[in-house]
Amino acid sequence: MSDQADQAAAGTAEGQGPVEIDEELARHLQNKREELFEKFEIRDAFPQAVMEEAERRTEGVVEEIQDEVEERRDLRDLTAWTTDPIDAQDFDDALSIEREDDVYRLWVHIADVTHYVHPGSEMWAEAVERGNTVYLPAYTVHMLPPALSETVCSLVPEEDRLAHTVEMVLDAETLSYETIDIYKSVIRSDERLTYTQAENRLDDPDAPLHEECSLVFELADRMHEQRKEDGSLVLNPSRDRAHTIIEECMLKANKAVTHVLMFQRGVEAMYRVHPQPTPQEWDRALKEIQELDGVSIPSDSWDDPRKAVNATLEQAPGRQLRKIQRAVMRVMPRAKYMNDPFGGHHALNFEIYGHFTSPIRRLSDLINHWIVHEEDVPEDLVALCDRASDKQKDAERCEREYKQFLSEVGLDAYAVNNRGLRVVEDEEEEGDGTDDADVESAAGEVE
Repeated sequence: MSDQADQAAAGTAEGQGPVEIDEELARHLQNKREELFEKFEIRDAFPQAVMEEAERRTEGVVEEIQDEVEERRDLRDLTAWTTDPIDAQDFDDALSIEREDDVYRLWVHIADVTHYVHPGSEMWAEAVERGNTVYLPAYTVHMLPPALSETVCSLVPEEDRLAHTVEMVLDAETLSYETIDIYKSVIRSDERLTYTQAENRLDDPDAPLHEECSLVFELADRMHEQRKEDGSLVLNPSRDRAHTIIEECMLKANKAVTHVLMFQRGVEAMYRVHPQPTPQEWDRALKEIQELDGVSIPSDSWDDPRKAVNATLEQAPGRQLRKIQRAVMRVMPRAKYMNDPFGGHHALNFEIYGHFTSPIRRLSDLINHWIVHEEDVPEDLVALCDRASDKQKDAERCEREYKQFLSEVGLDAYAVNNRGLRVVEDEEEEGDGTDDADVESAAGEVE
């Protein structure tokens, strides 16, 4: 299938073109966004000084990258590719994989944002102010200026890019880390795949990257099953192969980095801590699930509530999946960023965890990149952890209220999110009334 046909297929899968609204409704949506941005102190437009700095950092990029080659590992000959939604504007992580005797060698290449954004810069201060990128249906408020994140920090195909690489050698039987190596690199992505394209490559033995995609899915699928067996909560049992690849590889890289930070270096960083519900709260959630029509919790899974939920989701009627997810999320405490990993990540069942793979859109990842490379822990790290936690909460509340408003004006937030909006004159397309309220999955804690 050609790239054009593949992209068209992806567009068809995600909806029959953009959702159409009239100009009056478009103004209502804009007014609502502005109201919510004021309420949650979300800054939409970038200050002029930030934009000017971003523009300056995009000048002379080719020469700058060439100068960096001698100081970094040159991985430009290594096969690498990105996988993102069809409407993604920046590509901040790429994968490479090889099978060697009794091990898998997995590389996760992340855009080296801290080469361009560092403490003392206007963009760093603005990232601290924003805390994260805010994603509303058909509208994005970026943490970093697109003038930077969508150009020199985007791992576009067939262009040299600076990266921060996490190279992991994994035992082929246990999937445990044999070695973890984190270093600055120069990479050259071979191709930018959409999720639909990645699925198609898995099915077509003659397609480019078929062998690489198949090998990394083999690994990712095993990592996914192992996580479930270990007690990691998986609230979305029907995730497709392409999403499984990205989710599991990012989890493995994030976990690897934070293990190095804590167990090898013993330093403070921005760890992701997720407290567990009380036994009474878990009992309440499981009782609510058990009482749903057509739902039964397998008797051999009650000892671990996370395994009980996983097993129930896999065999429950589709009409009850949302109710099961909501029952769990109602008793789940909020995950937060802390300078110490004490308590671990309950939903993922990881002793220690943190974020590293999305420095373009999360303050935590940006700061952890700085700590890993510079061996420099910001003096105000505790305040930064609190800031990132608070801004994430604000972003989630803003998104929830905006989706509720879309529903009130007759738009389906799910359709808008996946298909986008198009403003037309004297015409309005009503939503289909689908109730698709978002539920944060345990895996969503990662990305």
